[in-house]
Amino acid sequence: MSLAGKTAVITGSNSGIGLGVARELAKAGANIVLNSFTDTPEDHALAAEIAKVTGVAAKYVQADMSKGDDCRRLIAAAGGCDILINNAGIQHVAPIQDFPTDKWDAIIAINLTSAFHTTAAAVTGMREKGWGRIINIASAHGLTASPYKSAYVAAKHGIVGLTKTIGLETAQDPITCNAICPGYVLTPLVEAQIPDTMKEYDMSRDDVIKNVMLQRQPSKEFATVEQLGGTAVFLCSHAAAQITGTTISVDGGWTAL
Repeated sequence: MSLAGKTAVITGSNSGIGLGVARELAKAGANIVLNSFTDTPEDHALAAEIAKVTGVAAKYVQADMSKGDDCRRLIAAAGGCDILINNAGIQHVAPIQDFPTDKWDAIIAINLTSAFHTTAAAVTGMREKGWGRIINIASAHGLTASPYKSAYVAAKHGIVGLTKTIGLETAQDPITCNAICPGYVLTPLVEAQIPDTMKEYDMSRDDVIKNVMLQRQPSKEFATVEQLGGTAVFLCSHAAAQITGTTISVDGGWTAL
């Protein structure tokens, strides 16, 4: 399929899942707007690289997803938003009684509230153009829970609820809203954790991956950012036009347990 002529805005996309999704959308022909809270030459170089490799238009827009005004400014600065990928997220792990209030507030703001602001800013333009795709990157933790991740689990459950609501509100428009729920994904951040985890458990790389990191992922394989990007491309296709207000798990069977 071709997404030529469409513009995709991907929040939190200068690395990891967001960047992987952006690259797959670009390969399908979509123009790309990358985003994060930083504003470095390397950020802009990523956009230039995508443009060079795929031939689409690509740019980087700095915006802090913890701030509602920045979220809405990102959509305005994109110069059009046919495809919105709400991906920005952070994590903190602690027991509830020790969970820092500032960490709770930041996780809810970036992982959940930012999607409210970007969607609210983008949906009118989608209606005017007569086409739109909203894809929220949730998590297996949007469907199930783990201890010590109260803010993250609450935010991701909230994203799933927001997805259902927006799906209903746009059901009679040519707009869909869905959530992708990844399990553990092999990103540079996860890759960097493997050597320390090997030392901590005195295990080989394969044993750490299968028995520690992927303990809850039945496939015992990481999902890849390319797979998540391919899922996003599918959700933008005509074949997915009647898929809305729901979740697609890319979790190696985690939520089937």
